[in-house]
Amino acid sequence: MALSARNHLQGTVVDLRTDGLMAEVTIELGDGQTVTSTITKGSADRLELAEADEVAAVIKASEVMVNKD
Repeated sequence: MALSARNHLQGTVVDLRTDGLMAEVTIELGDGQTVTSTITKGSADRLELAEADEVAAVIKASEVMVNKD
């Protein structure tokens, strides 16, 4: 499948939590950092996501906010 998003981060699902209609997926990247995504439970079920799955976090955003304390 071709996507217009250019930012693909490859990693492994290390945590998958579902609550009601939503699922929180934590992906560990190759360098040990993690990225967490909230998706619908339906999407997690359709993808048959499970811990230890190899996945890609695809990021497409029109805005990135930066804050300095």
